[in-house]
Amino acid sequence: MVNRTHVDWPSLQLTSLQLTSPELTSLELISLEWPLFARVLLLLTLSAVPINALGQAAGPASGLPVPRYVSLKVDKVNVRKGPSREHEVNWVFTRAGLPVEVTAEFENWRRIRDAEGSEGWVFHSLLSGRRTVLISPWSKSQTFALHERPDLAAPISAQLQPGVLGTVRGCNGRWCRIFGDGFDGFIEQERLWGVYPNEAVQ
Repeated sequence: MVNRTHVDWPSLQLTSLQLTSPELTSLELISLEWPLFARVLLLLTLSAVPINALGQAAGPASGLPVPRYVSLKVDKVNVRKGPSREHEVNWVFTRAGLPVEVTAEFENWRRIRDAEGSEGWVFHSLLSGRRTVLISPWSKSQTFALHERPDLAAPISAQLQPGVLGTVRGCNGRWCRIFGDGFDGFIEQERLWGVYPNEAVQ
């Protein structure tokens, strides 16, 4: 549903729209029937939203960056078609700690994407800010070396299979230190799903 508020201008009428649906994008707010100066004014207003170095804007509900990576807080998380309990459940996550990417916010709901690219809506309290990663889930059979130091020449402390879940201790944009069940060490950041390229994680 879109609420319309009409403002009368001399010799023209400008229609401003208020978003009440998470499906609409900012570009859909701009009617080609608007006067040119009005379209330019709205674009300037939208472009004033702060964007950080990773291209993330502040989420309208939380004020946190969107998109961003988080993890599942509990073992059972219902993923719904839309941002309410009335929407049908698409699927259910059954493992706490899995990394997911928040791609949109609507009130207390977050649209998330998993490592396979599937998207749906979950209630915000089911998500945690704890950073976790999956080891190269797009690979099939190759193993990946975990090093004792952030250096390819450093001794290897473990070989990890694709899809192994790890918790992030920190990343510097090129290397991440991660740990999990029986391992702790450094791995190239590009091998991980759950952190962005060049992202620093403290």
